[in-house]
Amino acid sequence: MTGFSASHQIIADLLRARTGQQMTEGRRWRIDTALAGIFRERGISNVDQLACLLAEPGAEALTRDVIEALLNNETYFFRDRPMFELLSSRVLTDLASRREGSRRLRIWSAGCSTGQEAYTLAIMFAQEPFRWRGWTVEIVGSDISERAVRAAQRACYSQFEIQRGLSMGQMITWFEEAEQGWVPVGALRDMVRFERRNLLDANERGSPFDLVLCRNVLLYFDGATRDRAFTRLNAALADDGWLMLGAGETVVGRTGMFEPVEGNQGLCRKRHQALAHRERRAGQSG
Repeated sequence: MTGFSASHQIIADLLRARTGQQMTEGRRWRIDTALAGIFRERGISNVDQLACLLAEPGAEALTRDVIEALLNNETYFFRDRPMFELLSSRVLTDLASRREGSRRLRIWSAGCSTGQEAYTLAIMFAQEPFRWRGWTVEIVGSDISERAVRAAQRACYSQFEIQRGLSMGQMITWFEEAEQGWVPVGALRDMVRFERRNLLDANERGSPFDLVLCRNVLLYFDGATRDRAFTRLNAALADDGWLMLGAGETVVGRTGMFEPVEGNQGLCRKRHQALAHRERRAGQSG
């Protein structure tokens, strides 16, 4: 293929309309590669034929399959481990102090893919039973991919998946080997639930989240769509909560709703909270 044909543009526009994700110049090669399985399964010769089929009445099932194939569901346990070490040492320490009265925490893993990030968080709490004894911890994982959410709800990981990011001790302590793969123990499952949700949709009703992880999601959005996402994240997060982005993402120059903490572009507070923190520090040093 040379260039980006009209048929490719139709599929890119479909992805953007359904998910908010844009198919940038650097990602256009993924269309043919990601859709190769659909071509084989349905006997489709090329992307031009696919574009014609998508325009026909009753093509919703094919449309869903195309969108699912184009979504990037790359994930693994403790992905970018230093970020989870920062969560443990700084964020959870702060939240343990702030929520001592209620002893309740709500955490949202936005763009959770097949669930490894949410279960990584659950492992972090389970590994410190004395610190979190008597606490109620709710971890909500959401993703726009129906296929990924079903896999997360099933939570049965292959040998390859279970070994990505987990030590041998973590694997045998927090997962059990089943006929189809490895499944988390009940203590982890009790903390986690999954649902299909578009980050750009209105937030669920209920108490705000104390911590939101939205990692490696916003980089697929254009500026206007990213603004909408930040608005949703801001509304979902408690005023004194924490937002963690991917290791290569930042709010600097992207939004005025959040500010990064000192020394880490991916860890953020709401702007007013960050300003108050700086003022306290200035007063203490003055």
